Amino acid sequence: MADSILLSAGTVVAADAVYTPGWVEVRAGRIVAVGAGDPPRVADVRYPDGILAPGFVDVHNHGGGGFSFNDADTEIAAAGIAATHREHGTTTLMASLVTAPLDEMERLVAGLADLVDSGLLAGIHLEGPWLSPIHRGAHTAELLRVPDRDSIDRLMRAGHGTVRMVTIAPELPGGLDAVRRVVGYGAVAAIGHTDANDDMTRQAIQAGATAGTHLFNAMRPLHHREPGPSLALLENPAVFAELIADGVHLHPAVVRFITQSPSRPVFVTDAMAAAGADEGEYTLGGLPVSVLDGEARLADGTIAGSVLTLSEAVRFAVHTAGVDLATAVRAATQNPADMIGLTDCGRLAVGQPADLIVLDAGLYVTATMRSGDWRLPA
Repeated sequence: MADSILLSAGTVVAADAVYTPGWVEVRAGRIVAVGAGDPPRVADVRYPDGILAPGFVDVHNHGGGGFSFNDADTEIAAAGIAATHREHGTTTLMASLVTAPLDEMERLVAGLADLVDSGLLAGIHLEGPWLSPIHRGAHTAELLRVPDRDSIDRLMRAGHGTVRMVTIAPELPGGLDAVRRVVGYGAVAAIGHTDANDDMTRQAIQAGATAGTHLFNAMRPLHHREPGPSLALLENPAVFAELIADGVHLHPAVVRFITQSPSRPVFVTDAMAAAGADEGEYTLGGLPVSVLDGEARLADGTIAGSVLTLSEAVRFAVHTAGVDLATAVRAATQNPADMIGLTDCGRLAVGQPADLIVLDAGLYVTATMRSGDWRLPA
């Protein structure tokens, strides 16, 4: 590509405003100027009916394209997953691991850490093994464990700083100490797969937890006399609330409610291997999963991740749940980046890497730019 390229679009979703129309200038892989109205010269590429937005940031993703981050060959799996989701506008991806034997998780973390160092992945999320057996979801019950110091240290040290988020059920023995320990390693402690009540959730937030893993799913339900963890997470503006906006995990009204709450909404896919692949029979963390009619479920009907992409999540939020475009885009870009402490993605702003997507009027991705290089859908 040329050293400098000027893009114009009918709508530009910038970090601090929405411009209709607007323009963006990219030089040497970075955004050097953003503005409203007509560009200062004739644009090199024009999208008069399109929407220019930051590339999506997926911080909770288990797989796609037939691959899983729990696969034995982490390099091949990660490359396939990243390529699959990039087709749908995800330019920044964090690898999520489901519960496995501790030795295996340690090996997987070490392998994925190399891919974080290489720039393919943005970090690692440990969704297990420190989860409640009552709300385990698609995690093998026999492999769950209490969050003891040794197991936490083993996995965190295997990642040498690349583990950016850990999901914990804080009501487990040692749970609050585990929250503090994870935060001490510089990672986000997320409350999830939990039977915590309201008081325990607030204690965990006080101990340093700053996120809720796929809110309302795999946690004690909200009840008017026993609110569980959801209310404490939603009413705190310092908390990031993950939500899976696919119409399977959450009703559209709940999606809209979360995005309007004081918490900071974060769209995640929780995608498993079938995302971007054919429906059929798969495994997730060693458990058999059937994927049919856009839903991934265990034999007993338990939801087992999703086949979602973030582009689909944004479309569902806007077109079905009634979330405004700017809020939906922010929930799929800036908020997830902020949640795990990334400062070089998720924003369409001067100085940021040129990670951009072009959406058509239906909010389908028509082009993706990563660090100034175009990636067109297959």
